[in-house]
Amino acid sequence: MKIYVIAGELSGDKLGASLMQGLKQLHEGTIEFHGVGGPLMATEGLTSQFPMEELSVLGFVEILPKYFELKRRIRECADAILDMQPDVVITIDSPEFCLRVAKLVREASDLRTVHYVAPSVWAWREGRAAKMAPIIDQVLALLPFEPPYMEAHGMRCDFVGHPVVAEPVPTADDVTAFRAELELSDDPVVLLLPGSRKSEVTRLLPTFRATMERLQAERPELQFLLPAAGPVVGLVQDMTADMAHPPVILDPTGMSPQDAAHRKRCAFHAADVALAASGTVSLELSAAGTPMVIAYDVSWLSRKVYQRLLKIDTLTLANLVTDTRKIPEFLGEDCVPEKIASGVIEVLNGPDEQKAIVEETMLRLGRGSEDPGIRAAKAVLDGLKSG
Repeated sequence: MKIYVIAGELSGDKLGASLMQGLKQLHEGTIEFHGVGGPLMATEGLTSQFPMEELSVLGFVEILPKYFELKRRIRECADAILDMQPDVVITIDSPEFCLRVAKLVREASDLRTVHYVAPSVWAWREGRAAKMAPIIDQVLALLPFEPPYMEAHGMRCDFVGHPVVAEPVPTADDVTAFRAELELSDDPVVLLLPGSRKSEVTRLLPTFRATMERLQAERPELQFLLPAAGPVVGLVQDMTADMAHPPVILDPTGMSPQDAAHRKRCAFHAADVALAASGTVSLELSAAGTPMVIAYDVSWLSRKVYQRLLKIDTLTLANLVTDTRKIPEFLGEDCVPEKIASGVIEVLNGPDEQKAIVEETMLRLGRGSEDPGIRAAKAVLDGLKSG
């Protein structure tokens, strides 16, 4: 069996690796993986057609300078697929790139197409489901309330659970050893998580840094950790080098993806609170039971576009999955250090309210059920059989 798979960012790389593991476990014959992915997918047997980082672009305005380069990569992927004629094309998230590839493929063939991660049509741009229907045969959904939105337009949609619920959990000894390695005291630990993409870090880290400095002035006993993603660790180091008391940066350089992920999970479990960018990281924090504050912003023009299109009043997935609003957010114009710092202090002073929310989030996303990678693989293989 030949499978062409595309992931455009680190969260998609995780999904792709988990799916690849499931497919190799369930399919009796040999599987050839081709496409675009990151380090985790590489460990499962994928040689990326080009570096995945080229696809990690944030926001309407930010994508414009790279438009022609991305357009060329879209064409390259579509041509590779049409030359290869795989049994199935699986695109993972990154819809601005992936669905354009799928469109070119569908215009020239009847190859089966699967899109992993349903677009958030419940949040904004609900017309995307109708536009997907002619080019996507099957959708794999991470959230339990998503299938009806896709099925209404004739696509098969399987809720497969979120891989975060199946990630390994560090032991108490692991966390103790991590704290000893970093010489952390018993004082509260604050995680800073400004994103994994260069565009996110460039925009958010100055605000996170100013928030940290404000917190240090108010609560000098606080300890700060910043687990940096490999592609942006140099940028993070440069942007914090001149601080009087910089955060401890967890640098994954030279570590295997598995070891780096384990160290990051230990940091999550060691933390008393996290200040995080909006996105999948909020579910990773929920899996660790870590209280959090979410802060996010994009360019002024992108912000205005999003404000006109959004249909929901929260971007935090744990809030959406549990239908609560217990996790505080500071978005757009509210993404400023003084407001964020107050939110962090409030959560530090009363973290128990979030404990039940993050636990319920994990249950609704499939914790205790079959591994999401296996569920996703079963859905893909069943789709191939049923056509």
